[in-house]
Amino acid sequence: MGSSRGNPLKSLSNRCLLRLSSDTHSLFHGKTFNETSLTTQRRGFYSFSSPNKLASCKGSHPLRSFSTSSSSSKVGFLGWYLAKLESNPIITKSVTTSLIFAAADFTSQMITSASSYDSIRTLRMAGYGLLLLGPSQHLWFNLLSKALPKRDMLTTFKKMFLGQAVFGPLVTTVFFSYNAALQGENAEEIAARLKRDLLPTLISGAMFWPTCDFVTYKFVPVHLQVYLCYFLLYFWSFLISNCCD
Repeated sequence: MGSSRGNPLKSLSNRCLLRLSSDTHSLFHGKTFNETSLTTQRRGFYSFSSPNKLASCKGSHPLRSFSTSSSSSKVGFLGWYLAKLESNPIITKSVTTSLIFAAADFTSQMITSASSYDSIRTLRMAGYGLLLLGPSQHLWFNLLSKALPKRDMLTTFKKMFLGQAVFGPLVTTVFFSYNAALQGENAEEIAARLKRDLLPTLISGAMFWPTCDFVTYKFVPVHLQVYLCYFLLYFWSFLISNCCD
């Protein structure tokens, strides 16, 4: 019995030694069936580990594409606003400008006004942003980007000059005339208001807007310029709202 058990064990031991010797020889002298099969197994594992195959093996649908995941990052108010800005730019910018002017006038009255809150004045400011300034800003920025598409220093200074010499005086004159007319003033009273308030306002604007315009035209892409303008517009409308009375 002992010899019958010993022979198989000895034979198995010899086969293991021969296999180990063969594998050791193959490791130093080239690819054999063992190495090839190992590479094949690795390839099969990597192929099996791909996301779509893993999902199909689990009985689920393939993973969504990157475009779907990237589009999900635009969900929410910002995504909704950007979509509206692209589909209806004039309306979206006009409503935004209206809300900014209303908020600035409300803030101004809360800080500076000693009397009760004047909601009609806030409505006038909101109407100016909605009907006049919002659409005109949209047209102005698009006109400048088409007429002067470059972003070098000379072009930037040209845009700044046009803003101070053309757009600024125009919208400020419209603002004072619009506000005075809604308060019931006649042509003579409107002219007197312009004579009194227009030049000081333009001088104040010349100390505020050129730096803002330089940053906007030089460094901010055209489709994002309106956002910086909105941020600055709040402070500017806060300043000029005190001239509404």
